[in-house]
Amino acid sequence: MKHVKYLLMAFMALSLALSVQAQTSKKVKKTTKHAHTTRYQCPMKCEGEKTYAKPGKCPVCNMNMKAMKKDKTTTLYQCPMKCEGEKTYATAGKCPVCSMNLKALPKDATAASYKCPMKCDGNKTYAAAGSCPVCKMKLKKNEGQPHSH
Repeated sequence: MKHVKYLLMAFMALSLALSVQAQTSKKVKKTTKHAHTTRYQCPMKCEGEKTYAKPGKCPVCNMNMKAMKKDKTTTLYQCPMKCEGEKTYATAGKCPVCSMNLKALPKDATAASYKCPMKCDGNKTYAAAGSCPVCKMKLKKNEGQPHSH
């Protein structure tokens, strides 16, 4: 009878352990799923607006990356020296002409975009009205679409 009692206690302990393990793995799956949607950025913005998929240390200043707030609007970037006129980029990086860090445009600057009606410069869009740098025709406003690359 003693053996049955010990066997029953062992079975109950094993059942409890498996139950705890199952609950823990569910929490890990939820956390992992959430981690893929959060972007991280250096609070000092050492690399401009560059973001990372995982938390960690900034490769420049070694500070801990901070989770970014989710923003429904698209941020656009532009060379502060305007090497390429009003050309914008969808992601942060370096200007291909002068190698300066691209700067985020104010949110209200993304309200309108302009492009060449002849498409001689491809599908490039510009933040302000003006003339096409290739054919000098007047740029046409894109209705309802923000400028991007």
